[in-house]
Amino acid sequence: MALAIAERWFETRAVGDGVTLIWEPHVDPLARCNIWHVRGSETDLLVDTGMGVTELKPAIQDLFGHGVVAFATHTHFDHVGSLHEFEHRIVGKHEAAIMEEADNRFSLYREDTDPELAKCIEDSGYQISECLIDALPHAGYDPRAYKVEPAKPTRVVDDGDEVSIGNRHFEVLHLPGHSPGSFGLWEADTGTLFSGDAAYDGPLLDMLPESDINDYCKTMERLMELPVSIVHAGHDPSFGRERLIEMCRDYLEKRAAA
Repeated sequence: MALAIAERWFETRAVGDGVTLIWEPHVDPLARCNIWHVRGSETDLLVDTGMGVTELKPAIQDLFGHGVVAFATHTHFDHVGSLHEFEHRIVGKHEAAIMEEADNRFSLYREDTDPELAKCIEDSGYQISECLIDALPHAGYDPRAYKVEPAKPTRVVDDGDEVSIGNRHFEVLHLPGHSPGSFGLWEADTGTLFSGDAAYDGPLLDMLPESDINDYCKTMERLMELPVSIVHAGHDPSFGRERLIEMCRDYLEKRAAA
C-alpha cells in the first residue's frame, strides 16, 4: 500500500517547568520515542532524538533559546536516529562504541527484521506492524533505505556524573536492564527523572538479546528509592512516584515468580 506524504512529521507540546515533549505521530507506537527538550539558562538539553526518519533539528529550531546538547538514554534506533544532527552529543560509556558505528539491526519493515529480535519484542507484549511508519516525511522518501547514522559522542558519561545547562543540574544514573548502557537523568531540585526505557508506562522490553533481567531488577529497586515528583519516560505518558513504585513492584514480583 502506498503511503501518503505527512503534512508535518513532528508534534510538540509544552508540559511545564521548561520542558517540551516532541514526538513523531506517524511512527508506530512501538518505536514512537518521547523526545524531551529542556530550556536552560546557558544551553538547552534534548533527551533522545527519535527515529531519524527525517531531520529533527530544523523542525524544532524555534524551541532553542541558544545552543543545545543532545543526551542519548541508550543507543536503540528509536532513540538516537537524529543524534548525528547535533554538535554536542552525550552517550553513556557502556554504549558509546555502539553509537560510533550505529546499531542497524532494525528495519522499518517487519519482514526485514531479524526473526529472533522480532520474537523477543512480540513475546514482551507488543505487535510489530508491517511498517513502522504510516506516512512519508517527504516525496521520494524510501522507507527501505532507512538507517541510523553513526554519531561519535562528544562526551561520554557514567553513573554519578552531572549534566548542567546553567540553572538546571542533572545527575546521570546508570539504569541497566533494558540495555547495558541505559541511563537516566535525575534533577533532585525538582524531583524530575528522565528515565529513557528503564521505566515507562507500558510493557517493558527485558528480553532483547542485550537485555539483562537481573540488572533490570536492581534498576527497579534503585528507582523505588528516588523521591521523584514526575517521570518523563522514553515512551508513553509521564507519571508520578506512586505509579513508578507500583510499576517497579509489579516488575519485581513478576520476575520473582518466573
